[in-house]
Amino acid sequence: MSERLIALLFTLQARRSATAAQLATVLEVSERTILRDVAALQAAGVPLYAEPGRGGGIRLLDGWRTRLDGLTGPEAAALFVSGVPTALADLGLAGAAISAQAKLLATLPDGARERAQELGERFHLDAPGWFHREEALPHLADVAAAVWRQHRVRVRYQRGRQTVERVLEPLGLVLKAGVWYAVANVADGQRTYRVARMASVQPTGEQFERPPGFVLAEYWARAAAEFDRAILHDKIRIRLPQRAMAGLAQHLGRASADELGEAGPPDADGWVEIQLLVESLHVAQHQLIGLAPDVEVLEPPQLRAALAEAGRQLAARNTPR
Repeated sequence: MSERLIALLFTLQARRSATAAQLATVLEVSERTILRDVAALQAAGVPLYAEPGRGGGIRLLDGWRTRLDGLTGPEAAALFVSGVPTALADLGLAGAAISAQAKLLATLPDGARERAQELGERFHLDAPGWFHREEALPHLADVAAAVWRQHRVRVRYQRGRQTVERVLEPLGLVLKAGVWYAVANVADGQRTYRVARMASVQPTGEQFERPPGFVLAEYWARAAAEFDRAILHDKIRIRLPQRAMAGLAQHLGRASADELGEAGPPDADGWVEIQLLVESLHVAQHQLIGLAPDVEVLEPPQLRAALAEAGRQLAARNTPR
């Protein structure tokens, strides 16, 4: 409730006057809640009053303000466009985000305030990829609370068809492509756990000390690089049109063509050769089929044969009747 009261106060400071209906829309609560919160602020000594009739509303006494200093206009604008609304809601921080934005708007000069609002209205970050099905996350808020409070938790975790039990010291949460991961200390080091696979999360009542010098972003960068290296076991060499390079990156699940490998110069027909590391030849076969007919496997011969056989079967099943 304190976050909502602060959000209400700073919203009124930015607008000076607003109806209960307008405030209810901004803060995503009922008008009755707004009226109760106004009464609570009045009781705390905030000079709010109601103006009756058309054009009236809830008004903050002219000249009275509380301030949040230290943010420039560009910094405030960056905060407006950098958040992921669904992620904040998952963590139970939607109310805090509304409060923070209200504070920012209330304390910026008029020009910077308008610019921040314009950026927030024009740019939106949607982290998950297309066709991504949202995971059920009944225990995300519990893990987040343990991260903030440095509390150990006992977790039942689904690993394949088995459910294992672990005592974790949660160090942080990472949202990657719409999937939440918890980074935690365990008995043999630091591990990463997919939050959606947690069947239960129970606090143990014990606190833990964070490792000195631990930086979540640095850990995640190392872990992600190690994971990429660990799953790429086989080497292939292929040939494709230079224009198809961007599509190759997409089909192989890489962020960009720059991460694929060294490509040779294009030949007279605009085709290039490239050597790649792939998870397996079987996986590569299915990935490369999506590029047909703009791909030729040069090595290894078994992948070339498998792709050719897949093409023959596809052609046989789709011969015009």
